[in-house]
Amino acid sequence: MGIFDGFKGEARRNFIARADEAKNDIIFKHPENNVRMLTQLTVDSDEVALFVKDGKLAGKLGPGRHSLDTNNIPFLSALIEKVTGGNLFVAEVYFVSTREFPSLKFGGPIGDVRDPETGLGIGTMVYGDFSLRVTDPEKLVIGLVGMRRASNDEFLGWFKAQMLKTTRDRIAELMVKKRWPLLDVTSGAYTEEIEEDVISGVTRHVDGYGVQVVRMGNFHVSIKPEDEAQLKTLSKDVAYARLAGGFQQYAQGAAMLGAAEGMKKGGGEGAGGALQGMGMGMGFGMASTFANQQAQQQQRPPTGDTAAAADTRTPAQRLKELHDLHKAGVLSDDEYNAKRAELMKLL
Repeated sequence: MGIFDGFKGEARRNFIARADEAKNDIIFKHPENNVRMLTQLTVDSDEVALFVKDGKLAGKLGPGRHSLDTNNIPFLSALIEKVTGGNLFVAEVYFVSTREFPSLKFGGPIGDVRDPETGLGIGTMVYGDFSLRVTDPEKLVIGLVGMRRASNDEFLGWFKAQMLKTTRDRIAELMVKKRWPLLDVTSGAYTEEIEEDVISGVTRHVDGYGVQVVRMGNFHVSIKPEDEAQLKTLSKDVAYARLAGGFQQYAQGAAMLGAAEGMKKGGGEGAGGALQGMGMGMGFGMASTFANQQAQQQQRPPTGDTAAAADTRTPAQRLKELHDLHKAGVLSDDEYNAKRAELMKLL
């Protein structure tokens, strides 16, 4: 080290401020604990400087340039090292920003989430970003010092873990309580509700540390493409079975369609096409027959075993269910239009 480097090092010890490379950090700890009296400390307009000793807050300074002297900053008296003749005090100095920090990314596995519609447990991921603001710098620093996570990276790692944990718990609970189909959740249909619930949930965990989640953005729940394809297939089966009046009727129609596909592969295009059309006609015919039976049941009160098995949904309710299935991507446009036409006849 040259003589000029020594002078620069001594000069830096006479001035304390947030390091340039830490301008975008939420929390920055000054590397030196031994501070000379009359050192000039600069605090930016959107931050505070906190003095901590033995895990306790000794004092704080707001924006501006301060000369560290017991004459104008009384709390420094408790920090003085007497063996130095009053020329030095010992404390950890933290700079904490109070502005909003946007676009903080988080994400990871939620784990297996059970789909209420099909009963399958599907591995689920969540990605997004959030913004936060420090509302109480004193609570934050003392809390982090107590956890031994007082650096910016350690703080952000801890906070993102809280976000992921809360998101996982809230999504699982909402799907159970409100019976949201997983395909609707991954399509973004409930993003706003999930965001509000996650923000409310994480607040309970971090409010004691003086931190607030302001908003969330680019929030997305995802599953593997192969799991999505399986869910869509099973959801379509459930939808057809419901509309056809029961699984047995739907299975018969599906078997006819499967036979048609088999004949196509075997070279019987004409017969296969005819059989496929017959299978579709049978499936829709069964649904129509069931619908007519329902209309007759509505005209007279059901009795005995018939009353127990009767479908109490009105055509309007079934139309709404059909619309929801189409909107969720379970039914194609052609399938939706065909079934809608059948149900419209009942209105």
